[in-house]
Amino acid sequence: MRKEPEARPSRIWSEISPTGERPRSALNLRMALATFGLVVCGVFAFLAGTAGLTWPTIVLAVLALVALIDLVVVARRRHRRGDGHTLFE
Repeated sequence: MRKEPEARPSRIWSEISPTGERPRSALNLRMALATFGLVVCGVFAFLAGTAGLTWPTIVLAVLALVALIDLVVVARRRHRRGDGHTLFE
């Protein structure tokens, strides 16, 4: 059986954080950035494809796929943690 780590205040967070608490996970920010990357890379991949540019199309399509996979991973992680139903809590 795996033992859960004890919750203890970190010295560095008490010095640099205004509240003295360790920050929570940045899954909402990661989800927003992955969404932005998916949209931008998808649009530019489409535009490069219509312009007949093969390599930029492939690179941008792969980056859009990576962003999509990251979105799925973050969504599953948020669902498993039960972080709530809103993005900006």
